[in-house]
Amino acid sequence: MSNSASDSNPSAGLSPSAQKVQDALNQFGVTLQVVEFGASTRTAQDAANAIGCTVGQIVKSLIFKGRQSGKPILVLTSGVNRVDEKKIAALLGEKIDKADADFVRLHTGFVIGGVPPVGHASPIDTLIDEDLLQYTDIWAAAGTPNAVFKLTTANLIKISAGQVASIRQ
Repeated sequence: MSNSASDSNPSAGLSPSAQKVQDALNQFGVTLQVVEFGASTRTAQDAANAIGCTVGQIVKSLIFKGRQSGKPILVLTSGVNRVDEKKIAALLGEKIDKADADFVRLHTGFVIGGVPPVGHASPIDTLIDEDLLQYTDIWAAAGTPNAVFKLTTANLIKISAGQVASIRQ
């Protein structure tokens, strides 16, 4: 399997955004390593292809905006799932809208397709798809559309301070 995560060189000259994520991960006292690929990992399918895992093991990072509060909400879901915005709104107590690229960059410090579960510009309320709990290993975005890191769901809950919930359609 060429160009798999096991063939890549961890920490070898990470891009500034990926290094920012690695630095944030290091602060949690967990051993998690950001890897960057030559190919894009922007979509869940692209990431699964590059890593050599199932699409379900990819953590999709979606940013929504609270309609009344204007607050960002990070939703971390399994790559095979679509989220149910009504379920999310019920959990948050307010309706939500999809965030545009400028809003995502402003509140996370990262571009769409590379939003990690850590290292944001400011704290973000986070929901975690309960379907991710079925996997031993999962992979999350690490700051750029071609950077990821491998972790467990226990690690994800710890580093994101997220609330596990039923959020899929």
